[in-house]
Amino acid sequence: MMMAALLGEPTVSAAGTQPAVSEPCDLRFGGTGDEVPVSFRRHVIPLASRLGCSSRECHGSFQGQGELRLSLFGYDFEMDHQALTAENDERIDRNHPENSLILKKATLQEKHRGKKRMDVGSWEYNVFLNWIKSGAHNDAETSGAFLKLEILPSQIQFLRSGELVELKVLAHWDNGDVEDVTGMTRFQTNDESVATVDKRGVVTAVGSGDTHIVAFYDNGVAPVEVLIPWDSELARKYPALRTRTEIDRLVLAKLSRLGIVPSEVCGDEDFLRRVRLDLTGTLPTPDEVMRFLHDPSPGKRQAKIEMLLNTPEYAAWWATRLCDFTGNNNQQMPERNFRNEFSTQWWEWIHQRITQNVPYNQIVRGIVLASSRSSPQESFEVYATEMSGYLQKNEPGSFADRPSMPHFWARRNVRTADEKALSISHAFLGVRIECAQCHKHPFDQWTQQDFSQFKDFFEPVRFGRNPADNPKQTGKSYASILAEIEESTGYDRKMGTNRKAFDEEIKRRVAMGEPVPWQEVFVDQRFSGSPTLKNPNQKRRLNTRVLTPKLLGGEAVMLATYSDPREPLMDWMEDRENPYFSRAFVNRVWAHYFHRGLVEPADDMNLANPSVNEPLLDYLAGGFIESGFDMKWLHREILTSDTYQRSWRPNDSNRYDERNFSRMILRRLPAEVVHDAIQQATAPSSEISHMPSKIDGRAIGVKSSILSANTRNGLGYALNVFGKPERLNNCDCERSNQPTLLQTIYTRNDPDVLTAVTGKEGRTYRWADEIREQLRSSAPAQNKRADRKSIQSELQKVRVAYQDHTKNKPVPPEDPDPAAQQRYRKSMRQYQNQLQALKEERDNLVSRLESPSADSPTSQNQVALEKAINEVFLRTLSRLPLSHEFQNAMHDIHSAPNAADALSELLWALLNTKEFLVNH
Repeated sequence: MMMAALLGEPTVSAAGTQPAVSEPCDLRFGGTGDEVPVSFRRHVIPLASRLGCSSRECHGSFQGQGELRLSLFGYDFEMDHQALTAENDERIDRNHPENSLILKKATLQEKHRGKKRMDVGSWEYNVFLNWIKSGAHNDAETSGAFLKLEILPSQIQFLRSGELVELKVLAHWDNGDVEDVTGMTRFQTNDESVATVDKRGVVTAVGSGDTHIVAFYDNGVAPVEVLIPWDSELARKYPALRTRTEIDRLVLAKLSRLGIVPSEVCGDEDFLRRVRLDLTGTLPTPDEVMRFLHDPSPGKRQAKIEMLLNTPEYAAWWATRLCDFTGNNNQQMPERNFRNEFSTQWWEWIHQRITQNVPYNQIVRGIVLASSRSSPQESFEVYATEMSGYLQKNEPGSFADRPSMPHFWARRNVRTADEKALSISHAFLGVRIECAQCHKHPFDQWTQQDFSQFKDFFEPVRFGRNPADNPKQTGKSYASILAEIEESTGYDRKMGTNRKAFDEEIKRRVAMGEPVPWQEVFVDQRFSGSPTLKNPNQKRRLNTRVLTPKLLGGEAVMLATYSDPREPLMDWMEDRENPYFSRAFVNRVWAHYFHRGLVEPADDMNLANPSVNEPLLDYLAGGFIESGFDMKWLHREILTSDTYQRSWRPNDSNRYDERNFSRMILRRLPAEVVHDAIQQATAPSSEISHMPSKIDGRAIGVKSSILSANTRNGLGYALNVFGKPERLNNCDCERSNQPTLLQTIYTRNDPDVLTAVTGKEGRTYRWADEIREQLRSSAPAQNKRADRKSIQSELQKVRVAYQDHTKNKPVPPEDPDPAAQQRYRKSMRQYQNQLQALKEERDNLVSRLESPSADSPTSQNQVALEKAINEVFLRTLSRLPLSHEFQNAMHDIHSAPNAADALSELLWALLNTKEFLVNH
């Protein structure tokens, strides 16, 4: 066997000596004697899992197979032991162990639908046989606690396809035992096109790239990174490349091992459009593009990032993104007469805090610990009046000024403790724990018991009428206000009569700022860490349940010292040692700026799905915490890096890399951004300069949160076509940025798009109407000689610049040093790019001089047309047209019977290009 990597350094105990490691399974259990002790937890159950007995296709299914049902993936030791050792059952024969059914079926001595799983006399056979001989006991409570799984080597670097590495898996237990459990471990590869692994743990290199091999044993899940360079020679003699930021250094560290050279940094036009769309969800205006291109200052990119971080559109777009993560859906709001208002309050609450750059952990704290009343002592009437005050017609209060945002807990799809646990873990931890509701998580450490204990944090968090509301308190109660309105409207809850009158009276009172029977988010003290609490409405003591919730991967919490069970949960989330909270947000932000997260999917952080660049994720998460959870720090850190500013154009080494950020991958614009970009590109000049910061009515703002995806026209339909998430499920996959045929039909044929482009018969004044008026008002024979002289002067400057540039052609170095050669190739590429740009500018000016004279009666609108063509490109693609694009557009316009209509068609054509619909 050809070994491509050595085993890592041996683990050293606290005493400074190597712990004793058991022999491999085949040697330890390969003999025929029964002197080797066998553990039910450590050996029998893991081996049954590795052999496939407890898989979902076999006895691990919910129905079981052949009247035998085991726990899925084998972690419910009590259940599995009872199933295997049931009385009056032939599966285990303690008197004649060789006659046990589990041995006969697995070796096909008796018919077995699961086929042959092992041979008689094999070490696997001996494990089960010796366990039965020793009494078939369940030692799960006495075998010690499992600590961790260690894999050697900890990383594999292959050089070429066909190479092999044999893994060694060690299980560490709390009593100091270290066992070689390779033979009892399940293995999987995350990408078979890069590397495969067999049941013995032998990894085979298949093709270039990187992936992980994942090992599963007991409650342990451990990945091993596997790399095969795309260019082994380049990886061995990697050029010395400059790195400006820590992000660039960490990205380049991995690229060098893969033999990948990153693309060059993109040009100013690509950068401005990219950062504008990503950070603010907004196209740059034509004037903004030209000012940025003509700005000679070397720090203009960082200055632009700082400017954008303080714009209204930044706060609006990221409020919408946080509403995506937290599940703001108007259809799930509880009060059916005020669902849009509640959804708007949710968005505005987050928006205000992003505008003020409130730390992310404080925003989350305001959501996680939210209750409807400002304090338990606040009366219901005060609370109800406050809620109506936010929605009253005249001078409503500001819901955003509240310290907390309880609507997260009030949603109709988040009522049970299970639903709350799933929502919290998805929104703020980036963890999918749905599987653990029913069985051991297949790719992580979570068991059904872990889920059950985690959801205990949320059992007391309720929405509805607060049972602790005291009717003797000052002011009106929920019941008295409800009864008052029912009596005045004749509403009968049981019969449902006069419901419309009841609803109208509720609306009237709210409009006047009067209290109504609002339901509320509260902590029900009947579910508490203390069983001695009483309900004030009852003389007898309530039946309470003492909760002992457990943090994910952490310790159990006794709630007796907490008035709100969510407090220890929030404290744990904010702790710098928390493995999920900061990493989840950092990963989501990274995924927003690139085509994928460092962990992908971005909301599925589990042990079997490790980061493609763990040091980078650690650095960003740690820096985010050190910054005080400053979201602007995180945006700034990513956006100022060369990694973010890379060109989308590939080179020979990174053409096939879509995993390690060696270039920017083209990404379709999000739904809200597409809609707003179309509206901005077609807006009249009098509006376009104000549109980026004018958030009212824009899709990146609150409007998208209160639109139903089921509408068949208008903004709601457009957002649905382009994949806006409904925010119904705990999954970031609800947002789709994939292109579809329906999107093409929409941008080409939708009446709203066509009206915006042509401007004819539209309800609003558009750019097409403006250009139509300009062309009509242009004098047919005005003297334009000054413009011609300006073109000639500009052409002379370009010709001189072209000649000067040719004199500065880089000279090939005589030094064979790779670094010198790399610098020469880089200089040569820059020289050729600048030369090509000067050529195109020269050709464009020559073409304009050779076209019919600006003062010729046959070309009366020439200057206006040239300006309009440039503006169409600036409005849509955020750049000036290339020479051939300009010539083709001018030819088409001159060939058309109506120049204004031809310009509208050009605008329509550019809106339908890939370049407009993607961020590059």
